[in-house]
Amino acid sequence: MSPKDAVLQKIKEKGGWVNTHAHLDRAYSLTKDTFSFTNSYLKEKWHLVDDMKRNSTVDVIYARMERAINHFLEQGAQAVGTFIDVDEVIEDRSIIAAQRLKENYGKDIEIRFANQVLKGVIDPKAKHWFDLSSDFVDIIGGLPAKDFGREDEHLDILLSTAKSKGKLVHVHVDQFNTDEEKETEQLARKTIEHGMQGKVTAVHSISVAAHPKKYRMELYDLIKEADMHVISCPTAWIDHNRTERLAPSHNSMTPVDEMIPAGICVAFGTDNINDIYKPFSDGDLWTELRVMLEACHYYDVEKLSDIATVNGLKVLGIEK
Repeated sequence: MSPKDAVLQKIKEKGGWVNTHAHLDRAYSLTKDTFSFTNSYLKEKWHLVDDMKRNSTVDVIYARMERAINHFLEQGAQAVGTFIDVDEVIEDRSIIAAQRLKENYGKDIEIRFANQVLKGVIDPKAKHWFDLSSDFVDIIGGLPAKDFGREDEHLDILLSTAKSKGKLVHVHVDQFNTDEEKETEQLARKTIEHGMQGKVTAVHSISVAAHPKKYRMELYDLIKEADMHVISCPTAWIDHNRTERLAPSHNSMTPVDEMIPAGICVAFGTDNINDIYKPFSDGDLWTELRVMLEACHYYDVEKLSDIATVNGLKVLGIEK
């Protein structure tokens, strides 16, 4: 049996794939007119999706999400976690579509929703939609960089909201592959401060690999103290632009090869599919795992199958 077949067999034995991070309400939204946006800087894309969101009806959003869910079912997925946009631009249309998706497919696949806060959580308009969506979603979502300079306040709002509602937290952190970022550390410390150990997941944590080994090892101890999980989205970040900034030799990948041996629960996800963020991404789960294992030089068959299954269930709060 080939190594690939061995991994796939173990994934099947453990119930099937678990995609812990996606943005299904934006899947397949790329058009000829918006293809020119694909080379824009990440922070620019946070705003460039507004027209797409503004022009998306509930039926259009639902059709995107349904297409993606069927694609994962065809691959044998048992669960998927997806962020959905909820703000003054798209309002509650993704929520309505998400509810319909759960009603129609909830018996076929476990679906967990998180609120994407592309407008932050501090501005009054943004806070209104954050509060409204927090009642609907299964997981409280965050993006501290959107409230630049007020990241601590952003995290306090996320964690206090999740704690009061008894929900998990998934936060986009360390997305720019630079040692200037220490958002994973910041999130771990806030997790401990709020007494949310075991309830919080760091999504991406790309910049961790840009730091010296001493810092990384200390950070892994802190992550374990916070009982915090990590999600890697391999193809979403392997394309990160090179810079002239000096750092330890590394690629733009969550350092799974260090985190797993350190005792950290790592799961994985597809992130964006066929939109302005990732125009060529097709949501193929084996491709994601293959990119991860190659980029991290990590070949432990048992642990790879765990990343794709049981770890994902834990991250999404699904008990089986």
